[in-house]
Amino acid sequence: MNDTDFLNALKAKRNDYGVSQTRLAIMAGISREHLSRIEAGKVALTEDMKHKLLEAVEKFNPEAPMFLLFDYVRIRFPTLDIQHVIKDILKLNVDYMLHEDFGHYKYTEHYYIGDVFVYTSQDKEKGVLLELKGKGCRQFESYLLAQERSWYDFLMDALVNGGVMKRIDLAINDRTGLLDIPELIEKCKNEECISKFRSFKNYGSGELVKHNEVNKDGMGHTLYIGSFTSEVYFCVYEKNYEQSSKLGIPIEEVPIKNRFEIRLKNERAYYAVRELLTHYDAELTAFSIINQYIRFADKEVGKRKSDWKTNARWSWFIGEGRPPVKLTTKPEPYTLQRTLNWLQRQVAPTLKMLKQIDAGNQTDYLKTIEQQAKLTDKHKQIVKQQTASVDELIKQEKE
Repeated sequence: MNDTDFLNALKAKRNDYGVSQTRLAIMAGISREHLSRIEAGKVALTEDMKHKLLEAVEKFNPEAPMFLLFDYVRIRFPTLDIQHVIKDILKLNVDYMLHEDFGHYKYTEHYYIGDVFVYTSQDKEKGVLLELKGKGCRQFESYLLAQERSWYDFLMDALVNGGVMKRIDLAINDRTGLLDIPELIEKCKNEECISKFRSFKNYGSGELVKHNEVNKDGMGHTLYIGSFTSEVYFCVYEKNYEQSSKLGIPIEEVPIKNRFEIRLKNERAYYAVRELLTHYDAELTAFSIINQYIRFADKEVGKRKSDWKTNARWSWFIGEGRPPVKLTTKPEPYTLQRTLNWLQRQVAPTLKMLKQIDAGNQTDYLKTIEQQAKLTDKHKQIVKQQTASVDELIKQEKE
């Protein structure tokens, strides 16, 4: 595409998105005057500048540049009746769940299907605990969809049944790279993050994050705002690095560039859920929490920090002039993918070797191994789970 065609396409897209030259220039990191000269054809365009301008204008794409997800849910119920929690609150069929005589968080046993975990014990004070991590939330959304319920419906059922919110994480996914994590890190170092928090921790691309919630590298730049032990803190990171490392795909092909996570515990999680159920507006809840705790500004010499102007990129992120951010569900059924991955890495080479030995020696090692293998009750239950439809997984027993 020659410069003239590129500029015509850029201006058309800028107008379609309702973006002023000033706003686009700020997002591209150039002056409005320079952008004006570019659009007038008075400046020779490099491929790097073309890429920068296209990337900047796409950040204003009204087709949901950002969306919200539940990313972690932990709720304690004041009952020892785990059947009631599974059947009446989760609305799942307990017959399809696996049972183990051990647990976490000092619970002594648990039921689970895939990444949906329900813990219990004989301690009345501990009650029954539901835990949904990221994959568990996506899996549970497939059940909610089949039940014709929403997260709001489920949270209301949880509260009605005395559910105590232990932790709720809301994730804001940034598709277009609106947030510049290294820039936010620099602003924290330059005291341009006006915040109630005193704690800021950051990790460079490829560093090992020495914290048990992450404990992995390949996350790109990561910024923690607030203390891990407080009832609210934020984690902002370059998710495209994490996904590229995890999925083995090029960074440019990862659909989510950055993620802003709001991590809430105990009373703060309860108030967030109460606000969600009052307004049914996840964007309002999420950004009211963010705005209550932090603001990124541009330093102005001679002025009090509280009077510094809010950074333009941050203003857009928190809502000024951008499209609404909606609560989204990404239902994903439970699969054996992790087991299959393990089989492929650890078992498949050995099986392939035995197959070749059988063929060369006219033996039947593989057939004998398969015939002698015994399925445990756990294996049989997994077969039952994997061969059941979603409707069967949520179908309730007849009274």
